[in-house]
Amino acid sequence: MANGYMGKFLWVDLAANTLKEEPLDEKLCRNYIGGYGIGAKILFDRQKAGVDPLGPDNILGFVTGPFTGTQALGGSRYAVVAKSPLTGTWGDANSGGSFGPGLKFAGFDAVFFTGIASKPVFLLIDNGKAELRDAAEVWGKDSYETEDYFKNKFGKDVEVACIGPAGEKLSLISGVINNKGRAAARSGLGAVMGSKKIKAIVVKGNQQISVFDVAKTLELRKNYTGKLGGPSGLFKQFGTPGLTIGCIKGGDTPVKNWGGAGEKDFPSMDNIDGNQAVSRQQRKYGCYRCVIACGGHMKEGTAEYKYLAGVHKPEYETIGLFGSSCLNSNFDSIIKANDICNRAGLDTISTGATIAFVIECFENGILTKKDTDGLEMTWGNHQAIIAMTQKLADKDGFGAIIGDGVKRAAEKIGRGSEKYAMHIQGQEYPAHDPKFSYQFACGYRMDATPGRHTRSGGNGPGGLPKPNIDPDSWSGRGEAQKIDICFKHCAESTGCCAFVSDSYPAAAVLAEFLTAVTGWNITIQDVLSVGERIANVRQAFNIREGINPLKFQNPNRMIGQPPIQYGPHAGQTIDEATIDREFCEAMQWDVQTTEPSKKRLVELGMEDVAGVF
Repeated sequence: MANGYMGKFLWVDLAANTLKEEPLDEKLCRNYIGGYGIGAKILFDRQKAGVDPLGPDNILGFVTGPFTGTQALGGSRYAVVAKSPLTGTWGDANSGGSFGPGLKFAGFDAVFFTGIASKPVFLLIDNGKAELRDAAEVWGKDSYETEDYFKNKFGKDVEVACIGPAGEKLSLISGVINNKGRAAARSGLGAVMGSKKIKAIVVKGNQQISVFDVAKTLELRKNYTGKLGGPSGLFKQFGTPGLTIGCIKGGDTPVKNWGGAGEKDFPSMDNIDGNQAVSRQQRKYGCYRCVIACGGHMKEGTAEYKYLAGVHKPEYETIGLFGSSCLNSNFDSIIKANDICNRAGLDTISTGATIAFVIECFENGILTKKDTDGLEMTWGNHQAIIAMTQKLADKDGFGAIIGDGVKRAAEKIGRGSEKYAMHIQGQEYPAHDPKFSYQFACGYRMDATPGRHTRSGGNGPGGLPKPNIDPDSWSGRGEAQKIDICFKHCAESTGCCAFVSDSYPAAAVLAEFLTAVTGWNITIQDVLSVGERIANVRQAFNIREGINPLKFQNPNRMIGQPPIQYGPHAGQTIDEATIDREFCEAMQWDVQTTEPSKKRLVELGMEDVAGVF
């Protein structure tokens, strides 16, 4: 088996209560690298179309990459994969911290679950030995309590990935939590884990990850640590909250549930900037061997908003959705909202978006205090925002109506509320406006996981081929979008943090690290080919499910129809048709069905995928 990998998967049949090891195929690794790349190919090959996302036939996977746990810069990540119960499409989510490396140190590159357990269980892996155990004692506990329980039981050196009560209750906006605040949050995969009655995966081990050329890998690490550009400097100082004010003023961050803009609607924005985060920070936090360390642990909460010292600093996305999108300038309440979501195992993006939706419905008379359990859900009312967030987490009262996100909430509420439900195919938008960057307009709809900002291209390192783009029109951008996205697919699937790979001084650095870790002679073209295979197999998964992303609808206000009359995007409307058509042409997908070209699939060595069509 190649270097960078442990060389085996673990397959767990929950219904039969059996565990089986399977060798990792080198060709699979060369073609799809790891992470959600390998995850997508495994599910495409082994899962039939049309399965119930919350049923026994949906495969749930936890997958690392070749960088995970090694000396390669940013090698901290793992991916969770399954068919998404939130969107009905391919689903994946990504998390950092130290669980991903821990899974490899325990002996496995990935774990896949099938079936449904007869009672709540957890999976214990101790230096290659795996077993399912009864989870009755921790079922119902929040993610912090769950992690503490397992560390007390098995030792402080164990790593834990778990669901909180939201996942147990099958909330479609629940995720998987590790390190008490690192989250594989999107796609509703916490609900898949809950549906299978898996409370946690607990890993422990000290197995070595082979690296082809350790000296070269360390040399590259030392050389490029001081040359990281992009967002790395800002993130070292403030973490992602350092983006907040510039992004609000520039028109990237949602304001007033995407219906407002900048200083006109949110003049108190300075109260939620990076300085507010740092002033409340107890100490910095970094994922496994991270040289940026953008995270933070906070001081003890205030008298109004109590939370324990050491809770995680809210990220930019959380601040955007619970802050400016709700016109909430109380930073302590945002820390509290983040804490509630992390404990419950909720996606902060979807939860914050759902609260903003409730506020706009309330402000427009669709909801009243009678509906909202007496809460005055008005813009900026941080006390009501926190109270409703807790209700959502508990699925208590009105919280049960909104506990699966804005699409399902609007369907239950009716009365025109769908006008204010900002989602695409069920997934709430992250805090990046497609009118600010055209890549998001295409990526939110055309990526296999709708509404995902990390796959939208446009902000990666230099050194990639850059086609000529007409700055005065939407034309000519499809090829650029394709190149950026293919790079990102490969980079994320290595187990590298996107903040690191986006900060590389050149895209070829990824190829250098891959060569040093695996021993394969990797070029930047190889990187792009891997990314293209990943994009195609994810798209093929959706096509087989009968899904055409061109039928997904972006809400009118997201694309400027009609255009807003003030702020950074005044008068701007996005030409979706041109952007999506040119992206399909660049990917060699049919411009009407989005089905990948058989000819291109064969050229990429994907004959088995092409055969399905």
